[in-house]
Amino acid sequence: MVLYEHPLNERIRNYLKLEQLFAQVKGYSPEQISNNYQVFFNALFAIIDTMERNDVRGELIKDLEKLEQHLVVWSQSPEIDGGALEDNLKHVIALVCQLKATKPTWFQLRNDKLLASIKQRFAIQGGSSAFDLPQLQFWLHQPIDKITKDIDHWLFLLSQVYQAIKLVLKFIRQRSAFEKIETDSGFFQDSGEGLLLLRIKVTQDAQYYPTVSGNRFRYSIRFMSPCDSRGRKYANQATKFELSRC
Repeated sequence: MVLYEHPLNERIRNYLKLEQLFAQVKGYSPEQISNNYQVFFNALFAIIDTMERNDVRGELIKDLEKLEQHLVVWSQSPEIDGGALEDNLKHVIALVCQLKATKPTWFQLRNDKLLASIKQRFAIQGGSSAFDLPQLQFWLHQPIDKITKDIDHWLFLLSQVYQAIKLVLKFIRQRSAFEKIETDSGFFQDSGEGLLLLRIKVTQDAQYYPTVSGNRFRYSIRFMSPCDSRGRKYANQATKFELSRC
């Protein structure tokens, strides 16, 4: 199955964007950093820019506080795994306290000398080549222990945000199970009231994929097929998919 996700507000859009960027920076191999440094630093700088341009910290604090309230309520249910719930509750409370700190740890990335010296060049298309950044080239040829230590330090400064996003998205995704849906025309729409995220599963051999438009009031899913002449076309045919409305 191929899983597609679509956020229904800007807050969840930022969370999903950051989740994907974190996957990129954490997917590096220190031994091969000289070959994939552009992917790593582009993702790292995109995380920093997203954090600076949006009140991600404030939104995460609100979502974690709501989650804390829900966990307390759920703790009263005899069917709940008390141990797992207690662990999640402790984790939520710790993250809220850390994120409410006067100066979040990730602010230190602004003052990192190496990052500050190369960040501007990465904002220029094609400007992050090795010949444009001798200071980066020098760093890439340091001992692997030094490179690993620096990267681990940068990721540690972002770990609070990463853990908070990971936890919030986990509970959002668990809000709804998948249900099987069939349409005759490759089009589906419904109310989006109270929803934050749509998750759509399509079989891997299906010759169509979903495109979503909508907001928290209403959404529509239209399936498309590849087209050699136009790039894509409407899949006006019977379609089967699974949908989770979170």
